[in-house]
Amino acid sequence: MWLQRDVELRPRPRGFHLVTGEVLEAVPELRALRVGIVHVFVRHTSASLTLNENASPDVRRDFETWFTHAVPDGWGDFSHTLEGPDDMPAHVKASLLGPSVSFPVIDGRPALGTWQGIYLCEHRDHGGARSLVVTAWGEEA
Repeated sequence: MWLQRDVELRPRPRGFHLVTGEVLEAVPELRALRVGIVHVFVRHTSASLTLNENASPDVRRDFETWFTHAVPDGWGDFSHTLEGPDDMPAHVKASLLGPSVSFPVIDGRPALGTWQGIYLCEHRDHGGARSLVVTAWGEEA
C-alpha cells in the first residue's frame, strides 16, 4: 500500500509544537499496515520537523531557548534581511533540523519510542499555517 496526504497545520507561535496526533489522524489507514514506514515533510524553509520528547513541555521550551541563543534574530552578519530579522535565522534553524522525519509502523501502530513525538518547529514569529506531506507505505495485514 502507498498513501499520500496533504496536511494543513494551523498557525502556531514561534516554538516547538507536538503535532503527532494531527499527523496520525490524517492517515487512519496506518492501522491496516502490518509493517511500514511513514515519512512526514514540511513544505517550508523557515520551519522544520524533528522527533523528540513528547511528555515534558520543558523540553520544547528548552529547545526554543537554545536555538534562540545559537542563532539570534537580527544578527548583523546576515545579508538576507528583507523579510525581517527573524527570517534568515529561521532558515538556518530549519536547515539544522531538516524538513522531514520518518518512523516505522508495526502492526498498525507507529513504532515511536515511549517518549517520542513529532515536533513542528516554528522558527518565525508569525510563520502562518504550515503544510505537510505525509507519505505512508508498507505491507497490509
